[in-house]
Amino acid sequence: MPAKSQQPPHRSRRRTQLVLTGAASLATVGALVAALPTTASAHENKHKGDHGHSRYQDVQLLSFNDLHGNLEPPSGSSGRVTHLNEDGTTQTINAGGVEYLATHLREARKSSKYSITAAAGDMVGASPLISGLFHDEPTIEALNKLDLDVTSVGNHEFDEGSAELKRLQYGGCHKTDGCYTDKKFKGADFPYLAANVLNEKTRKPILKPYWVWKKKDVKIGFIGVTLEDTPGVVSAEGVKGLKFKDEVETINKYARELQRKGVKSIVALIHEGGAPASTAYNYDCDSPGAGDGISGPIVDIAKNVTPQVDALVTGHTHQAYACTINDPAGKPRTVTSAASFGRLYTDTTLTYDRRTGDLARTAVKSANHVVTRDVAKAADMTALIGKWNTLAAPIGNRAIGYISADIPSTGTESPMGDLIADAQLAHGKQLDPETDLALMNPGGVRAGLTYAAQGSEGDGVVTYAEGFTVQPFSNTVNLQDLTGAQLIQVLKEQVSGVNESAPKVLLPSAGLTYTLDMTKTGADRVLADSVKLNGTPIDPSATYRVATNSFLAGGGDGFTTLGQGTNDLVGSDDLTALEQYLTANSSPTTPIAPPAANRITIVS
Repeated sequence: MPAKSQQPPHRSRRRTQLVLTGAASLATVGALVAALPTTASAHENKHKGDHGHSRYQDVQLLSFNDLHGNLEPPSGSSGRVTHLNEDGTTQTINAGGVEYLATHLREARKSSKYSITAAAGDMVGASPLISGLFHDEPTIEALNKLDLDVTSVGNHEFDEGSAELKRLQYGGCHKTDGCYTDKKFKGADFPYLAANVLNEKTRKPILKPYWVWKKKDVKIGFIGVTLEDTPGVVSAEGVKGLKFKDEVETINKYARELQRKGVKSIVALIHEGGAPASTAYNYDCDSPGAGDGISGPIVDIAKNVTPQVDALVTGHTHQAYACTINDPAGKPRTVTSAASFGRLYTDTTLTYDRRTGDLARTAVKSANHVVTRDVAKAADMTALIGKWNTLAAPIGNRAIGYISADIPSTGTESPMGDLIADAQLAHGKQLDPETDLALMNPGGVRAGLTYAAQGSEGDGVVTYAEGFTVQPFSNTVNLQDLTGAQLIQVLKEQVSGVNESAPKVLLPSAGLTYTLDMTKTGADRVLADSVKLNGTPIDPSATYRVATNSFLAGGGDGFTTLGQGTNDLVGSDDLTALEQYLTANSSPTTPIAPPAANRITIVS
């Protein structure tokens, strides 16, 4: 069928909206945020706008990020948040699930006639089977029902390439799998914004750079960007033909353009984030004694984004925060993130000044709220999940292995990561008996395996759906030859170069051992003389056959040396390798035990 005309999505909705599209960068219009009193609403009865309304109008901004196709309630630690009590103690709360998220958002909207719902990327990608098996069409369908207004792209929106992202935006059947139901997939009702993602040939954004929400005489612009380093965390095939520009430079460019078009109130949706000093979702990072409260890439971004932008909704790091960071003019500006997997949503009050068309920055209020599971499920979401689960069940419920206990994915060296490395080594030996070892990137381990019963399955049973949740990327297992010197360099790249400040510790297969001394700095943290294979020191001049996934084999995550291997051989996908390993090494009477995670000795 012919593709939809690539115009901004249209819909009949509860809110009146206007879409403005991006054009070339225009001249700067100097307009700093008006210094208005915190209690702007107190002036409403004294100051009337041109349309007979109160001068100040509160606009509700509901936001979330990093849903990753988690339509059903996420399990284990992925489905919990930490609450900080007044006495300093903490408690965990079960959270998430789109049936509950819909209920919470719909209830929150009842308090405001002016309400916008926005997101900061990674709505799809690395998704559980119910969504990932169908190339995330179920999640787009759910987001349409959630009345999402706008989102930025995230790095995971590029897992299957820009053509597939455009299909999610504009609709149509999958290029190889076709249509999954008797109805053609209609695409997203909301715009994906990709201001800093350019087509290398045209040098223009692949999707709209910004979008303007309008109701009556109130209008707020949204600029959407993803992290500039997306090519470093996505497979080379996924970002082929694309150029990712600096986040600050791009936001500032389009803020000027929006100002030129008369849009003075601006929110940036940024798929990049930070880390608060506490993991509690309600931690007050602006409280006295909290210090900076938040660290990470978003801090420098926030400090340099033009004051013309009034608030930043962020993501990527899966952390929860509602902080203020000073803009370049030294004025506090709200920066928020709602963790991940639909466990939280952020409720921000933006006070719009009808006289200036700008937001009263000092009147912005923001807080994260838990998507608790003690509310009624949204019936339309329950029906949606049921529909897609029915289609997925014949595949998802199939047993692929048995475990004797939980196999967690947490920790510097996670048991789940070690198990995956063992599976890839075994798969590599099937391809080439000379395969020596395997390495697995921590970011590719999306979940652990849970022993406790899930639904109707028995304790310890690992289903295909659970395996898919652990490894949803469909990377292949690749073999390549590396010298011993190159192998040691790969290990050093875990803690140096782009990974020095935030180490990415690879998970080794059984037999590969070494010491990581975190009291040192940079590459010196890896003690080269401690690197051994089956007890024998690595010989720098010898050749080793190494198995990795295709993402790492292409030099992903900053492991450039892995992109220099020779004698390449491509095997099956990584989930097939895991399934084969579990099937061969476990049974109902002899389940597989969690690896001890003792292959790396860490000195701290």
